[in-house]
Amino acid sequence: MPPDRPFKIGITCYPSVGGSGILATSLGLELAARGHEIHFVSYERPFRLPTGAPRLFFHPVEINSYGLFKYPDYTLPLSVKLAETSRDFGLDIIHAHYAVPHATAALLARDMLPAHRRPKVITTLHGTDTTLLGRDPGYGPAIRHALDTADGITAVSDFLRAETQRLLTVKRPIEVIHNFFNPQTPSRSRADVRRELGVSDEEVLLFHSSNLRPVKRFDTLLEGFARVQSRAPCKLLVLAGGDFNAFSEEITRLGIRDRIMVRENVTAIEDYLQAADLGFFTSESESFCLGILEAMAFACPSVSTRVGGIPEVTIDGETGLLVSPGDVEGLVDALVALITDPVRRARLGAAARARAQTTFTAPVIVEHYLRYYRAVYSADSFHDGGGM
Repeated sequence: MPPDRPFKIGITCYPSVGGSGILATSLGLELAARGHEIHFVSYERPFRLPTGAPRLFFHPVEINSYGLFKYPDYTLPLSVKLAETSRDFGLDIIHAHYAVPHATAALLARDMLPAHRRPKVITTLHGTDTTLLGRDPGYGPAIRHALDTADGITAVSDFLRAETQRLLTVKRPIEVIHNFFNPQTPSRSRADVRRELGVSDEEVLLFHSSNLRPVKRFDTLLEGFARVQSRAPCKLLVLAGGDFNAFSEEITRLGIRDRIMVRENVTAIEDYLQAADLGFFTSESESFCLGILEAMAFACPSVSTRVGGIPEVTIDGETGLLVSPGDVEGLVDALVALITDPVRRARLGAAARARAQTTFTAPVIVEHYLRYYRAVYSADSFHDGGGM
């Protein structure tokens, strides 16, 4: 049975900009606000995790470089810190976001503890741990083992669940719990932000946020944005969580340097979301696409590729427009259609916000996680023996 008190939950995730770390941090904040005790364990403080918030704790992992190892190891130090945190604070659950290395470390931590003090381990799959690493013979078996031996598995989309079952032949149930976004009130007005960006009231501002990894196909996005300028001039705001300098030469070649504004590692994302008119995403694979949802919450529809879990977020023709991956001309046509038709853009935006507020809102998704925690915690465990 679940404890007759709030849960004590350890969360391990990537602390840098990216959907998995942002979701993990947001979930921890929401759980703490509901009275649960949350312990984050990672090599750095997650970039959106505030300091001094009640019931929120951060435990850094120290990584040592030994001459014996060619590369510094993270999995083992993480597992030890998770075990120590669980032992010292009596964790009920370790929630590992990403299978490798986080779920692997969580399982090692669980096995270090005596049977009566072992937390349940829940693994949440976010995308490339299945779609990329799952195909790699150097990682696939470890991921499959982590999923086979965890106490519970969730995925952020139906697409990702199906891909995990197909690529890794996972037979165990996988609970689909979508991402959510609980926007904060912007600290500045839309007019102030657009003034900072040098965008006039009449100009349409496109919006893109990502870690700029190759799978996001930012090169395709730039090509499409450049082609749009001759038909429907606009500007582009990029909230970058990766190395934007890598695209400097391409931006110069396309002649669009004066049309693009870049902000890196932004925490007050709401200030910029409210200033945007239209999202633009060109991924070749995507398990969910949190950036689209963040835009939707501010009545900003998106033009995006029809890949992975994106159709579970965007309803084509109702909350945004979807285009086949690689179809640059189709992306351009869709952008032009919405840039030049503010009435249609506003209609799609209103429907996008309504969908974000009813389907992907914190009360809905966080309660789903809590129901899953209770179910996993109550289930009989087959793990015993050992002890730290």
